[in-house]
Amino acid sequence: MTRPNRRRRLAAVAVLALAAVTASACSSSSGDSDDGGGGAYLVWDPYPQFADDSDWVALLKKCGTSAGVTVERTGYDTTDLTNKALLAAQQSNSPDVLIVDNPVISTLAEAGALTTTEENKLDVSSMAANLLGAGQSAGKTYGVPIGANTLALYYNKDLLTAAGVDPASVKDWTSLTAALTKVKAKGKKGITFSAIGTEEGSFQFLPWFWGSGAQLTSLDSPQAVSALSLWTDWLKQGYAPNSVINNTQTTSWQEFATGDFAFAENGTWQLANAEKLGFSYGTIAIPASAGGPAPAPTGGEFVSIPVQKKTGRYATSQKLVTCLTSADNLLTTDTTLSYVAPVAAVQDRQATENPKLKVWVEAVRAAKGRTGDNLGTKYPKISEPLWTAVQAALSGGKSPQEALTAAQASATSK
Repeated sequence: MTRPNRRRRLAAVAVLALAAVTASACSSSSGDSDDGGGGAYLVWDPYPQFADDSDWVALLKKCGTSAGVTVERTGYDTTDLTNKALLAAQQSNSPDVLIVDNPVISTLAEAGALTTTEENKLDVSSMAANLLGAGQSAGKTYGVPIGANTLALYYNKDLLTAAGVDPASVKDWTSLTAALTKVKAKGKKGITFSAIGTEEGSFQFLPWFWGSGAQLTSLDSPQAVSALSLWTDWLKQGYAPNSVINNTQTTSWQEFATGDFAFAENGTWQLANAEKLGFSYGTIAIPASAGGPAPAPTGGEFVSIPVQKKTGRYATSQKLVTCLTSADNLLTTDTTLSYVAPVAAVQDRQATENPKLKVWVEAVRAAKGRTGDNLGTKYPKISEPLWTAVQAALSGGKSPQEALTAAQASATSK
């Protein structure tokens, strides 16, 4: 498409996202550098926690050296990065390589800010299809997944043993609820999770929503109502605390860490904290209603190549992305990030080297992208009514059916 059309698309998509961005310009433009070859290549990532002496930055420098260039890296907070990426695209001032949270890919793609993997001959054939889907829009792929995290159930071994519950027996909603019943009968608490009125709440509800067989295009289906009824009933029976209504994933974890809860829904990012618990723990996949692992939403980032004025730079950017997402580098990187790799062979190596990752590998293989099923930028318009419905039902303001009927009406009107 012509650049004027691209600018109009960028302006339309970026209006709300840029509201919090200051008027100051971004760092020096990669587009003003040489067309290709040596020099400095800009990489933006959402890992500000990693200092210049970290393994992550060492990998970036290594890939730059292999490509014959110097990598200049800047780490931003995830939300800040999205805003800056849109602003940079508007100003034709994008970095050479952009690493962003997977739901952001569809926003940037719709804005015309990213090149496709086909354009830059990036090989994604080895990437897991369910993870790659989060970076696809209208049949095109706009980046390479660098890793994924997702949700599972952590459990307190001591509490389950005392309640006579074998975690291997928890295979569906019925057996999970039966386990919670036994735990409560022993005077302990059943399960904690995050149902806060933000994307975190939707993120944590989705395994149960999808595990019922529901689809995001029909929020008020009988399957969806059954999922919300499950959570509502747990609160009514005292299997889950009322605090879940305001819990973030962090505060939910803090509840589990007290040792009073048998189960907690949380993610791979808590693995390091799990090793510090004062009790023995284990993990199982979140069960689907009828059994088997429920599809949980994928977190994690994509490595993408933004649109540049000087297309001669793409060849070197392609080398950088290929290096960052190669099998050998993925193993090291995903271990550092507490991610499961997007390649089956690397996933197997992770599970072999750390058996505790086996459950997480299985969960990631069953997971799906929030913007998948061609939802793209429609997802936020669905997610907000969904978390609003969860809040309404758990607080007792509406029945699950009433809450989800209102959610579907809201999503359809947007």
